[in-house]
Amino acid sequence: MSRDFSSRLALSRHSTDRNGVARTRPDLLAELWADEATRVIVMWKGRTRLAQGALVLLAPSDMDSLGFVLRSDDDSLRLYLGESIEEAPGEAAGTSFIAVILTDEQAAILGAPEEDWSDLRVVAPVLTDRDAGLFTQALALANWHVSYGHSPKTGSRTIPDQAGWIRASTVDGAQVFPRTDPAVIVMITDHDDRLLLGNNALWEANRYSLLAGYVEPGESLESAVIREVFEESGIDVVDPVYLGSQPWPFPASLMLGFHAKLAPGADPEKLTPDGEEILAVRWFTRDELRASTESIILPGPVSIARAMIEHWLGETLDQDVTWLGTR
Repeated sequence: MSRDFSSRLALSRHSTDRNGVARTRPDLLAELWADEATRVIVMWKGRTRLAQGALVLLAPSDMDSLGFVLRSDDDSLRLYLGESIEEAPGEAAGTSFIAVILTDEQAAILGAPEEDWSDLRVVAPVLTDRDAGLFTQALALANWHVSYGHSPKTGSRTIPDQAGWIRASTVDGAQVFPRTDPAVIVMITDHDDRLLLGNNALWEANRYSLLAGYVEPGESLESAVIREVFEESGIDVVDPVYLGSQPWPFPASLMLGFHAKLAPGADPEKLTPDGEEILAVRWFTRDELRASTESIILPGPVSIARAMIEHWLGETLDQDVTWLGTR
């Protein structure tokens, strides 16, 4: 992955050590909660609070003074995010971070109006590498906890363990680990280096993005690229080349970017959108795309789709639309 391309991926940034070894300490969360140097990120409904373009980080005593009671058997509310690698203003290297997932009642204690809680897709471009990484990690892990309150094998209730990084069945102790759903997203070019974009059935008629889809069980990433492109557009592509990846925790995707070329001898005009997921597909030259930014909606600046489009275009687009889609 080129440095120029990776620098466009707002949610792939980080500057902390996740410190997976520390998670196995049974009393880790209690120890960190007793340490005033620990910093706490509060989250509610998948959002968090910012001040002057930075995450609002609290000390455990700040939470205690607001009347929070976090019991030792309720660790699902607290998730260990690791520790800082470098010093920051007011923080030493090695500062530990915990995310606290609030209920509606707990969020009300903070007294912050709902509009003060920020969506990652909106604020990621203004965050530092550290803050973007912490917010992305916390959201992905919180979403997993919501989905796995019961064992997928037995249906028994699960409880959190290892500082929020596993859930264990209350019946047989079987462990459930955080999961990520891999999806390929493809920058498709034809013989004239035009770019293929598609319109999803769930979007406005003038919203376009790259073709994408989930990797199926037992399938390689390259095979998924070829299959998804054919299913959604009716064309054959060859030579998938990996570009880079970005987590997309809405709720649990990992977007894997590829460049693929129209197969030799294939007619670029024989496009056949599937009519169910993709309603329209069309080729764009660079000049056509530049001229269309007032008439079509492209993915927002936080998405890997936007980064890939700009990578092909060779420049940054001015269009600034918040991307609340699936990729």
